[in-house]
Amino acid sequence: MIFFYSHKITPRLTYIVKQLFYEFLNIKVSFTTNKEEFIESDKIKINYSNANFNSGLFFQSNSLLFENGISDVSLIFSTYKNKPCFFSVGESSSMNFDVFAASFYLLSRYEEYLPHKRDIYERFSATESIAYKKDFLQEPLIDFWIIELYNILKKKYPELPNRERKYSFINTIDIDNAYAYLNKGLIRTIGGYSKSLLELDFKGLKQRSNVLLSKEKDPYDTYDFLKEIQQRYNLNTIYFFLLADYGFNDKNISPFNKNFKNLIKDISDYADTGIHPSFNSNDIIDILEIEKNRLEDITKQETNKSRQHFLKINLPKTYQNLVELDIKEDYSMGYADQIGFRASSSNPFYFYNLDTETQTQLKIIPFCVMEATLKYYLKLTPIQALDQTKSIIEKVKNVNGSFVSLWHNETLSNQGVWTGWKMVYESMIKHAI
Repeated sequence: MIFFYSHKITPRLTYIVKQLFYEFLNIKVSFTTNKEEFIESDKIKINYSNANFNSGLFFQSNSLLFENGISDVSLIFSTYKNKPCFFSVGESSSMNFDVFAASFYLLSRYEEYLPHKRDIYERFSATESIAYKKDFLQEPLIDFWIIELYNILKKKYPELPNRERKYSFINTIDIDNAYAYLNKGLIRTIGGYSKSLLELDFKGLKQRSNVLLSKEKDPYDTYDFLKEIQQRYNLNTIYFFLLADYGFNDKNISPFNKNFKNLIKDISDYADTGIHPSFNSNDIIDILEIEKNRLEDITKQETNKSRQHFLKINLPKTYQNLVELDIKEDYSMGYADQIGFRASSSNPFYFYNLDTETQTQLKIIPFCVMEATLKYYLKLTPIQALDQTKSIIEKVKNVNGSFVSLWHNETLSNQGVWTGWKMVYESMIKHAI
C-alpha cells in the first residue's frame, strides 16, 4: 500500500495514480490531503505537490491534474535517462519531470481533443502526434517510466513488494472481407467479372472462375492456416468480424450469408471473437448496436470486445458509444499510418473521458504493429517488415509489456501483393513468443 498525499485530490489524479500503481504494478494506493497525517505516517508514501516536506518521496506536481477541461497545453521537452519527457520540475523532485501528469496527458489522448488536421478517413494521424514529432512513437515510454518509478520507490522503501509485470503476446485478426470471390452474391460477382474484363485482368478472371467452380481455394480463405498456427504455438488469438450492411467503406460478406455465419460459429469455438464496428457505425450508436447484436446472435455469446473498422476513433464519442453498449475491451488504439504506441504504452489501460472528467470501465488494449501499415504506408518488403516488427517486439519485451499485433485473413494468402507475407506472420509469432 502506498500512502499518497496531494493538496487536492481530483478525478484526474486518482485515475492516473491508480493506473500506474494498481493497474500496472498491482500496488494499492490510499489518498490524503492531510499534511500532518502524511508527515507522521511511517507508511510507504509519496508527496505529490509543490511543497517538499522532507518526508517520504517528493514528486513535484504540474498543474494539469488539477485542471478541468481542455486547454492548449504547452509542452517543453527534456530528457530523463536519455528518454524524452515533458512537464519538467525542480531539482528536489524524485524525477526531473512530472511523471503522473505526463502519463495522464499521453494515456488520456489529450492531444486528440485539441484541434488537429484529420486524414481522408477523418482520423487522427500518427504524424499529428507529439510522439511522432518528438521521435518516440516506437518507444513504450510510459512503460519505461513505470519501471523507473517503481525502482525509485523500491530503493527508498526496500519493503515494497516485488512487482514485475510479465511480458505477454496477443495475436489479433480482422475479418474485413471473409472471401475474395465466394459468397458475394450475384450482383457483386457480375460486378467483379466486369471489373476484371475492363482492367484486362485475365489472371483474376481465371482465378474467380476456378474458385466458384470449386477447382481452387478462395485466396482469402486462410482460416485453416490461422487455426493451425494458433494451435501449434498455443496462441491467445482474437478475431474481429465486420458485420455491416454493404457500404462504400464496409464491403464484407453479407451478415446474413449462411456460409459466413457458419465460419464465425466455427471460429468462435476455438478462439475469442469481437465486433469490428463498421465505418458508418462510428458516429451512430444504433448501427453499432445492430452489428453487435448480429455477432451475439451468431455466436450465442456475449460480445464484449471490439476494434473499429479503419481504426477510426473520434474521442470521446467512439468510446462513449462502446461504453453505452457494454463493450469491455477495445483494441483500436494504434495508427494506420505508422507502427508504434499511440498512447505511449504497450499495456492495457482504462479510458478516461476528458469531456466528463471520469474514468470509464472500458479497457483499452493498444496494438503496435499492423501488416497493412508495413506494406502500404511504410512500403516495406517482407524482410524489412519482419526486421521492424522484431525491433518493436524487443522494445516491448524490455519493459515486460504486452505485444499486440494486427493482421487480416487476406494478407496471409501469399498471393499477389502479399506474396512472402505469410512467412512474416509466422516468423513474427515465433519471435513474439
